[in-house]
Amino acid sequence: MNNFIINSVKVSEEQYNRIKNIRQLPDEEIDFSDIPPISKEELKKFKPARLREKNLNVAS
Repeated sequence: MNNFIINSVKVSEEQYNRIKNIRQLPDEEIDFSDIPPISKEELKKFKPARLREKNLNVAS
């Protein structure tokens, strides 16, 4: 079995192919069940990294 490196992490050929083809996966086939729900209050506190780095605010 060949090993591939992605971002300094060894992955199997199967993992590599899944990652390589992820953009072709339709949104309906993405499993979000392992992501915890987020409340509106938590979402209001969210500030993307690109804005944090520049110390900018999100327009409301």
